[in-house]
Amino acid sequence: MPTISQLLSDSIRDVPDFPKPGILFKDISPILSDPALLRHSINELTATSGGRKIDKVVGIDARGFIFAAPVALNLEAGFVPVRKQGKLPWETHSMAYSLEYGENVVEIHKDAILPGESVLLIDDLLATGGTAAAAIKLIKELDANLVAASFLIELTDLNGRDLLGDTPVNAIIQY
Repeated sequence: MPTISQLLSDSIRDVPDFPKPGILFKDISPILSDPALLRHSINELTATSGGRKIDKVVGIDARGFIFAAPVALNLEAGFVPVRKQGKLPWETHSMAYSLEYGENVVEIHKDAILPGESVLLIDDLLATGGTAAAAIKLIKELDANLVAASFLIELTDLNGRDLLGDTPVNAIIQY
């Protein structure tokens, strides 16, 4: 019988040359459209808290929101979005970063996390690590206790983990 990770992995669709030539995009749409697989993915990400008390779950714009909000509910924690520049309506901290096909800036509300709160960072994919590293820096600027960074998928050949410093990293599926 296949493991949950194998069932999820088997459902991910490879899309070559998206969003530009040379990139193999891992499409999670088949997981999102299947309620059982979506539930399994959220339960697996919830389990990465290791049973620790989590005050806030941070999700990275935009697919990270899909997973982070229900994980926050499972953990009885608040949900905090890290968004692309100019999308949050209140005072923010900003962080620039590079990714495999360009550059971007992400932001978090200055009052989203209180000093000392325990935080779990969630995103759909860890590739080169630029986005997650920027989000981690934002979380640390708010003096939070970052428990872990958890991803549905990790592309291990891109060594994104290396940019995340001493943050514990969890990946449900690795390619």
